[in-house]
Amino acid sequence: MAEKLKIMSLGGLNEIGKNMTVLEYGRDIIIVDCGVGFPEGDMYGVDLVIPDVTYLIKNQNKIRGIFLTHGHEDHIGSLPYVLQQIKAPVHGTRLTLGLVKLKLEEHKILDKCKLITHEAGETVKAGNFQVEFIHVNHSIADAVAFAIKTPIGTVVMTGDFKIDPTAEDGMIDLGRFGQLGKEGVLALLCDSTNVERGGYTANEMVVTESFDRLFKNCDQRIIVSTFASNAYRLQSLITVAHKYGRKIAFSGRSMENILKVSTELGYMKLPPKTVVDINQIKSIPKEKLVIVATGSQGEDMSALYRMAYASHRQVEIQAGDRVILSASAIPGNEKAIGNIINELYRKGADVVCDKLSEVHVSGHACQEELKIIHGLLKPRFFIPVHGEQRHLRIHAKLAVNAMGMDPRHVIISDLGRVIELTGRSCKLTGTVPAGKVLVDGSGVGDVGSVVLRDRKHLAQDGMLVVVVNLSAEDGSILSGPDIITRGFIYVKESEELMDNLREITLGALEKCRNRQARDWAAIKSAIKSDLSHYLFKTTKRNPMILPVIMEL
Repeated sequence: MAEKLKIMSLGGLNEIGKNMTVLEYGRDIIIVDCGVGFPEGDMYGVDLVIPDVTYLIKNQNKIRGIFLTHGHEDHIGSLPYVLQQIKAPVHGTRLTLGLVKLKLEEHKILDKCKLITHEAGETVKAGNFQVEFIHVNHSIADAVAFAIKTPIGTVVMTGDFKIDPTAEDGMIDLGRFGQLGKEGVLALLCDSTNVERGGYTANEMVVTESFDRLFKNCDQRIIVSTFASNAYRLQSLITVAHKYGRKIAFSGRSMENILKVSTELGYMKLPPKTVVDINQIKSIPKEKLVIVATGSQGEDMSALYRMAYASHRQVEIQAGDRVILSASAIPGNEKAIGNIINELYRKGADVVCDKLSEVHVSGHACQEELKIIHGLLKPRFFIPVHGEQRHLRIHAKLAVNAMGMDPRHVIISDLGRVIELTGRSCKLTGTVPAGKVLVDGSGVGDVGSVVLRDRKHLAQDGMLVVVVNLSAEDGSILSGPDIITRGFIYVKESEELMDNLREITLGALEKCRNRQARDWAAIKSAIKSDLSHYLFKTTKRNPMILPVIMEL
């Protein structure tokens, strides 16, 4: 029987971020992207979300390489964690691997990893796969799509892209996409992030012109917050600041990292004496200063957040500061961004954001650009990726209604679902392990659904600890019960309730005292049950109750 090509998404479907796609043919596996996701509101204490790579660990001997489309966190952020579980060479362009190198150095595993740099136009052989790097436009330099040749046909993965004729690194290679379409494309996996928007995505020149307008005749300090990874945006800010005789300082570790890597690799050019250290800004007049900071998504403890809430060492927002938010909200961050904007207004800042001025453009293709890619490639099968369910469905509808694809040739998959391709068919078959692995501090995967449920419980209702010392001889109470609460009630104002809780605990102990063998589990269960019933009846709350019994 002829081998089938299997495509599995371990991230990036029905979610934003955490992009990771696995292609398997025979004894060979390649991985495209290895991204990180960000915690949802109910993931208390969680720092990052990474893909479940159980399937890859079990098939380690088949893995021929990891291929990266670009250097954004949702495409490279999981590498330091995944590369500690599997071994594979990592292929990417110069800037992408420059950022990867910094990450691996931070985790002290760089010397154990093999990074291989490529340019757009190169083709890499990886077992039965041949992976061609194709230049695309995005909001970070050195972004590529992949044309992956397999024994049964060519699969094109666009990665994140848009069509920008004015891009500093040159327009997307539409000519190569057209050639691939003529040669024949078996399947297209295409970015769906901006599929809800009609028309075309605006180009970066629009933002540069807006910066010029906002800097001109401004006699106040200017503070700009943007995505750290957008080197072209940073270059625009440096160029406009230099034009108007302003010094520019950067604040935020990720911002400083991208500046370092982009400058070393030649992606950014710094005019002499324009960029200054953030520690030197006190000696610079406010009308001669620009500060570029992280925090465009309202992240706690980001540079802009600390400036707004007066906890930044060098900068505090003052009345009259012009604060430009040059970014759009990632889904789920709207409230955090709203909070920081309100605080900026409260401090008297002049706030300019995307909704009110053209200070940000997306890095993702809108409907007309998606149609162009579909029209050039003319794929036999189409698999929308990189988006939530509504994005995938709308993109599938666009392929059928606007591009005339056969609905039977459009597959909407899910995390862990296996898509099997032959030269003539494309269908969903089985599943592989997939999901969310949570990173909390240095712990990876040790926070699961049970721990999250407990954290949610604690956050909503607090906790109550009951401590009792019993005699080892006859089970009589030596001391207690002592009751400690956290996040439940203010004890000094609830003395009657506390007395009642002690009485109920004593009653539960008395019921269990006459048992021949002291069953500690049964005693704890009785205390917990009686207290829980009473508390819900009187307070309509359900705190976490932890009985602690010590035998002396």
